[in-house]
Amino acid sequence: MKTLLRPAITLFVLLSAVTGILYPLAVTGIAKTLFPAAANGSLVEKGGKPVGSTLIGQSFTGAQYFWGRPSATGPYPNNATASSGSNLGPLNPALADVVKARIAALKQVDPSNTKPVPIDLVTASASGLDPEISPAAAEYQIGRVAKARNLKIEQVSALVNQHTEGRQWAVFGEPRVNVLALNLALDAK
Repeated sequence: MKTLLRPAITLFVLLSAVTGILYPLAVTGIAKTLFPAAANGSLVEKGGKPVGSTLIGQSFTGAQYFWGRPSATGPYPNNATASSGSNLGPLNPALADVVKARIAALKQVDPSNTKPVPIDLVTASASGLDPEISPAAAEYQIGRVAKARNLKIEQVSALVNQHTEGRQWAVFGEPRVNVLALNLALDAK
């Protein structure tokens, strides 16, 4: 029994050290060297203090801000520890009620806007944490934001264009606008 137990314990300790300590330290060190911003959470700082991350959405509710995609996380929106979708199917009446309420909120804050509401402004994503919206969703909000900030529509539209990113590597995904970056640029104007 001793001849079997000793090598098993030795191997257990050795593999625990390699896979539980050395490998994570090596991967973290490589990531911090090659991709320092991403390895540290892609934090966005303003005045030397972190105000958010480019990877996790934030709730903006004021008329002077662009609104991001709704979050399905709980107990509060954009809760990274509770990342998940709403799991409401397209035929679920609860989803229809939530979408109607979100459309009503958008119409209430900007009653003069008669454009169709982009789908990403009224439905949550699978993660519930999307930091980005489509260019159509940003364009839908330009008039409201310009009016609330006493800016020309052209100025706000130019900011949206500056913050619109194309497909990743020109192939993957869709064009998008990071809401936090856009709102910070608006605040800086």
